[in-house]
Amino acid sequence: MIERAGGGPLRRLVVLRHAKSAWPEGVADHARPLAPRGLRDAPAAGRALAEADLLPDLALCSTAVRARRTWELVAAQWGTPPPVRLDPRLYAAGAQELLAVVHEVPAEVDTLLLVGHNPGLEDLVLDLAADGLDDTLEQVRTKFPTSAIAVLSWRGPGWPGLAPGTALLTSVTVARGTRR
Repeated sequence: MIERAGGGPLRRLVVLRHAKSAWPEGVADHARPLAPRGLRDAPAAGRALAEADLLPDLALCSTAVRARRTWELVAAQWGTPPPVRLDPRLYAAGAQELLAVVHEVPAEVDTLLLVGHNPGLEDLVLDLAADGLDDTLEQVRTKFPTSAIAVLSWRGPGWPGLAPGTALLTSVTVARGTRR
């Protein structure tokens, strides 16, 4: 844990949009599975997080099938996955609802992974970021596609202190797997 006088520990919120989903006829939105591209991209997202040393202490994941499957394929890339909490509030949530769920995270969690859906995730990233490195903010404003990973860093004693305009958007990655 990195400490700075008055700021508290360095915390990271890793925001992952679920991988590409399929649109099978007659299947409810919540039950939609991953498409073949999503089945390739989700493991690539897990590898990207591991390579960037962004393995979370805790994951919060939407209960939608496509988000849960994304989480499973991401976590399968790591030796020991962190605990995951499936939260129905993350499905179809807006930025304010997502932030309310994040505020409930225990203080001992330094790196949190949030797996969910757009437009809520994109709005959350843009709301929280006071600034971004390089062109990260512009990337998110332009498009936050499936399997996109945004990393927000901030300092605070606990997750309730995370508020709009308090984080730095340090990176944006779009994970893509290779076709076989």
